[in-house]
Amino acid sequence: MARQIEFYFDFPSPYSYLATTQFTALTAKTGAEIVYRPFRVLPLMKMVGNTPTTVECKNKGKYAFADVGRWAARYKVPFQRNPNMRGIDYAALGRGALVAIEQGRGAEYVTTLYRAIWAGDLNITERPVLAGLLDSAGFDGEALLKKAEAPEYAAQLDKATEAAAERGVFGTPTFFVGDQMFFGNDRLDFLTEAAKAAA
Repeated sequence: MARQIEFYFDFPSPYSYLATTQFTALTAKTGAEIVYRPFRVLPLMKMVGNTPTTVECKNKGKYAFADVGRWAARYKVPFQRNPNMRGIDYAALGRGALVAIEQGRGAEYVTTLYRAIWAGDLNITERPVLAGLLDSAGFDGEALLKKAEAPEYAAQLDKATEAAAERGVFGTPTFFVGDQMFFGNDRLDFLTEAAKAAA
């Protein structure tokens, strides 16, 4: 079995977007496969007693926005908050991720949505726009969104959130190499070392 890096994620996290921009280099360096593990970050944080940065402290939230910009400049990747992001249904996007993963196309789905949220301005709160974005990435966008409405995917996402909390996850991006956990895009060097050393 190929060595694996498990990626626990939810779409409201700009640091998770930043991490995904480095996946091509990460997999090239390590030969590892990225395994996508969507979950719902806000319910998980309530489960484990964590608080979102912007809720916890306004000053910290202001700093975090500047910090993300610095990381984007270092990675040489675009960064701008989608002007419609307050209306985005992140749970629906998580359910869609489960469908895409079933189809063997988790990476394409995740990359497409992170770019739209954190480096684009399409109003993906409008279903035809979201479906069209997915179409442009090679999906049947409307069919995927329709399938993701099935109750089984909501149940899967809830179970995935509970499982993530039980495993020790407290936010996103979180990575596992075996039992070793790494949190944040600023831990990718440690993650790379662990993945290279994995059997």
